[in-house]
Amino acid sequence: MNAPLPRLLPDDAAEDKRLRICFPFSGDSIGGSHISVRGLMEHLDPALYRPIVVTEVPGGMIASFFAGHERMDDPGARGLFVPGEAFTLRKFARTLTGVLPRARFLRRQRIDIVHVNDGRSSANWALAARMAGARLIWHHRGDPNALGLRFLAPALAHRVLAVSSFALPPAGIWSARGRSSVVHSPFDISLEVDRAKARDALVRELGVAPETLLLGYFGAFVPRKRPLLFVDMIARLKAMTGRPVMGLMFGEARVPAMDAALRKRIGDRGVDDQLRLMGYRTPGPFWIAACDQLVVPAVGEPFGRTLVEAMLVGTPIVAARSGGNIEALEGGIGILVEPDDADALARACGNLGDARAMALAAQADARSRFSEAAHCAKVSAIYEALRP
Repeated sequence: MNAPLPRLLPDDAAEDKRLRICFPFSGDSIGGSHISVRGLMEHLDPALYRPIVVTEVPGGMIASFFAGHERMDDPGARGLFVPGEAFTLRKFARTLTGVLPRARFLRRQRIDIVHVNDGRSSANWALAARMAGARLIWHHRGDPNALGLRFLAPALAHRVLAVSSFALPPAGIWSARGRSSVVHSPFDISLEVDRAKARDALVRELGVAPETLLLGYFGAFVPRKRPLLFVDMIARLKAMTGRPVMGLMFGEARVPAMDAALRKRIGDRGVDDQLRLMGYRTPGPFWIAACDQLVVPAVGEPFGRTLVEAMLVGTPIVAARSGGNIEALEGGIGILVEPDDADALARACGNLGDARAMALAAQADARSRFSEAAHCAKVSAIYEALRP
């Protein structure tokens, strides 16, 4: 690897001892990583740290989401990725045209740490960070077998943060496992929602009978989250119970093909009257609280944000026994069923009954494990360990 380019030090460098931390984001859709980073930024000590968000799309959704925080435009944006495309080493090679502009930007802004939070941003910024002499934190929120984590992080990352034990890099000769830590995503543990009022509002909007069982799916419509399996589960449950059932899918498809497949599956299973596509809505916890149950059919999910939000607002959870779901619901504070089994999901949802005690235990557990303050303390300790 080439030697780091020299750092530029303006006259005020000696006066500002704060660590300058760059949070670059690729694309322009909001997800759990953006929510986590904003929560972290709001808890960082401003006397010690200066966080700077860098976005690919000026004036876009991500830029608006971080309004009120210091933000700059990505100098190397080239529109190289299409949402929904898998990341490959070939696609990483295509990012090389943006490396030098980004490295110059990092030197010019005197960035100490580049903290990347998704695969595309890691591909875009990892090499530039090393060329600029900045420390690189690779925050992994995805599949532990992701190519970038397996092949690039060992060479480029100073530290890897994983959102769960499941998401840690696989051990091996070429691995960043020895430089990795588990840091659970942060949440506002003071979150409170009147579930009865939220449910009443949702019932009125839907125009359904009050006794209808409202089952919520929350998240992007991507294969890993199993949106088609949720449709299958609603169809199975419709045949199992005499109680009216309504499946509510909060989220959006990232590619047209999934949207078409989802609508076709709804028609094929004959659940047009038992399933509603609700779109992306905010604040998410309000709508989670409005549902009788959160259903998480996702397989290989590192650590689902909506799952913890459901714990915090007291909504019972039925989830696949897979990935980070197991870690989040350890100790019997949710119902776990076999992955990719629509019948098992339907039976669990139909037989859950009064899960008040389980939901209260889940709420207390989430408040003890997933606070923004605890997350910030762990990340700040890592920043200090990397301080130049």
